[in-house]
Amino acid sequence: MKLVWSPETASKAYIDTIKSFEARQESGVPELVAAMAAGWNAQLIVETWSRGGVIATSVGLAVAGRHTLGRHVCVVPDEVSRSEYLEAIRAAGGAAAEMIVGEPESAMEELEEIEFMVIDSRRSDYSKVLRMAKLSSRGAVLVCKNAASSGAGDASRWLSVVEGGSRRLVRSVFLPVGEGLDIAHVASTGGGKGQSRWIKHWDQRSGEEIVIRK
Repeated sequence: MKLVWSPETASKAYIDTIKSFEARQESGVPELVAAMAAGWNAQLIVETWSRGGVIATSVGLAVAGRHTLGRHVCVVPDEVSRSEYLEAIRAAGGAAAEMIVGEPESAMEELEEIEFMVIDSRRSDYSKVLRMAKLSSRGAVLVCKNAASSGAGDASRWLSVVEGGSRRLVRSVFLPVGEGLDIAHVASTGGGKGQSRWIKHWDQRSGEEIVIRK
């Protein structure tokens, strides 16, 4: 089996997230990630968060988890971040995620079958964390937020994340939403091994579709 897109569920999560922020006049990142996670019916949603981080994305992911009846996990580096996260999510009126305290690299050992993951690309180790993630056999969607200033948006960067393993990159896209979202869709396992393939990447900043043979 593989991830199957449901536009109805995506729309419901998008609208419910908007309702959660009726007075907010910011970017549409929370609404977008909520729609993607719910639309793909992700059963394990993982995010990383640390002190001073924006809580709105977490609220959107919580909404998505409610629609998919899936598990929503937030990885924080220490107890101080955990306390700040819980206080912020309560203030925002969102549902708190299941918490894992520790560095993301270690947390990846505890999490299997990840189907949707959001990570801050301002982290110096974000590529390493993505490579260590144990993705679902049904496929996965990976999202790097704050990507505009990190050199993201290059399809070859995603190839370096999945290279050498059983994962296969289907497509990637950079969206100029908020501080930039770099998104990759990883295929379900099985089939196509040992064969060259074409990978499409859509860069909305330049309007170009880039095709890479891997």
